[in-house]
Amino acid sequence: MTKITSTQELVRAASLSRRRLLKSAVAIGAVGFAAPLTVNNAFSSSGELNFEGWSGYDDLPKVMDAFTKATGIKVNAKWVDEQNTMRADAKTAAASGSVDVIEPTLDYLPAWVDDDMVQPWDLKKLATDNYLDSVPGGKAGSAADINGKRYFLPSVWGTEAITFNSKTKDGTYGKVSLADLFDDANVGKVTVRGHSSLAAMGRVLDSQGKLPMPWAEGYKNEDNMKKLWDIALTEAIKHKKNIAQFWKGENDAQAAFKTNGAEIGLTWDSTGYNLRKDGYGFVAPKEGAFAWSQGFVLLKGAKNPDQAHEFAKWISTPEGSSAWASAFSANPVGKGGIDKMNPEVSAFYAKAYPGDALAKLYWWPAAAAWFLKLRGDYASKWLAA
Repeated sequence: MTKITSTQELVRAASLSRRRLLKSAVAIGAVGFAAPLTVNNAFSSSGELNFEGWSGYDDLPKVMDAFTKATGIKVNAKWVDEQNTMRADAKTAAASGSVDVIEPTLDYLPAWVDDDMVQPWDLKKLATDNYLDSVPGGKAGSAADINGKRYFLPSVWGTEAITFNSKTKDGTYGKVSLADLFDDANVGKVTVRGHSSLAAMGRVLDSQGKLPMPWAEGYKNEDNMKKLWDIALTEAIKHKKNIAQFWKGENDAQAAFKTNGAEIGLTWDSTGYNLRKDGYGFVAPKEGAFAWSQGFVLLKGAKNPDQAHEFAKWISTPEGSSAWASAFSANPVGKGGIDKMNPEVSAFYAKAYPGDALAKLYWWPAAAAWFLKLRGDYASKWLAA
């Protein structure tokens, strides 16, 4: 298998000016779904698509309705809260044909291909020029391609950064750090995801020169991974008393702040945006926010491949990409999508990523199946400690 890293994507993103990157992908927001949406040369005015995606985003069914109105293709959707569930479902669906398209993140793609659950997209049935140049996975030769075939089509991208209580925490960019999650001042006040908080600890230790090798070396082989993650896990457990709640999806991330006493956390940008009117801020840590690219994979055995291609193509249009990004409170992948966004959300992202924050984005590296398994084991130990 072709070795995949996020280096090219990160360099490309960092080389863009802040103004260009904001215009091309960061400033996003709510968009109405009442206006008619159109797709040129739609495959059919009939047919169905079986889709599995992320729960916790109330506007996604409205986007599906807009797609149906534009193309006549009905979407049968199932919503789940994490990628482990998606992978488990895919193993069954790839054989049965019960699901056509699932929406994981780009870093998981090597594992999906290794597990032989997906098939390449037919680029002749798509409009790949629709994608923004800055979108990870949108260009030929990017991490979306494995052995010269396109297995991943971007749908939306975003970040995992710091949500904080504006009344009790100083959210000044440059002061907020991933290390704050493990600071003794935040006992009982922190919410994090299992695996990403261990990665946060690893990056903190890396920045302090306390690791035997750079944190990124852990993605190369199992020995490196175990050496580094053993250290991160041991150090994180020392600060387990900080955790008010672990989260794994959007709903429970918000609940951590609203009902379970969290005042600071490492969360998706959608959480920060959705809590902005409840007294919470959102800002990139000085080490750089984690960044993810989400997109569509076509399962082997898919019963509706033509409809699947029409769906992916529609999401790449200005209308489709802005609608999908708005539902996630994340960032559009299609050219022209930014022009349909709400200025209120542009202001939210400009405040969250001032100065050099965009150049410091830390794209989740591509992860093989062996890595995901070990990472899950470490996360389980962390949660159970």
